[in-house]
Amino acid sequence: MGGFEDLVAEADAADVTGWDFSWLDGRATEDRPPWGYQRLMGERVGRADVSLDLQTGGGEVLAGIPQRAAKAMVATESWPPNLAVAQENLRDKGVVVVADAGGPVLPFADGTFDLVTSRHPVGVHWAAIARVLAPGGTYFSQQVGPDSGHEVYDFFLGPRPPGESGREADLARAGAEAAGLEVVDLRTAELRMEFFDVGAVVYFLRKVIWFVPDFTVERYRDRLRELHERIRADGSFVAWSRRFLIEARR
Repeated sequence: MGGFEDLVAEADAADVTGWDFSWLDGRATEDRPPWGYQRLMGERVGRADVSLDLQTGGGEVLAGIPQRAAKAMVATESWPPNLAVAQENLRDKGVVVVADAGGPVLPFADGTFDLVTSRHPVGVHWAAIARVLAPGGTYFSQQVGPDSGHEVYDFFLGPRPPGESGREADLARAGAEAAGLEVVDLRTAELRMEFFDVGAVVYFLRKVIWFVPDFTVERYRDRLRELHERIRADGSFVAWSRRFLIEARR
């Protein structure tokens, strides 16, 4: 392991476009939910006629499934750097990638898709999803749960009261039902996250920008140095993420 300055400089210079976390291999770990979202997503795409993947990031999850919808596959992304990566990753898969503002209006006609998927959406606009789903169509999504990884936030910004995050699974159920969808599956999981050097934390915070929204190395250098010493003493920095899986039908 390098020294503090080398670790931080390396992570601060790393490319964080797209949604590929392979840079963290050997430097951080996060347990995966027991249900296997990508496999389940692939099974549903393989049974679909026309599918839509919302907030696809760099398209890595969609590109990683072997199945294809029978007639057409579409994905949306709103962040320009991720949009370019998604177009590159999904071009050979026959997926049409659409630039989308990420708001409550989706640029598609009513009842277009018999499957809508989304992994870790920033926000979920249930009425828009219900509108573009065909009768009998399915929404299938893995989402970030409440207070996920709050230990990271707490270290840099101080503790905040748990709960009322807007990411509770029961709120997702209520939102889906209010839009006229029937929730047929809802599961939750708590998962261990572990960072083995301070550079891994820097990279993570540069990529997952909502954890510490004003994060820069210079702004938080003193806290990063404290974290470096803590990891050296303890061997790692541990946090807990939360995920839930929701499937709803129109």
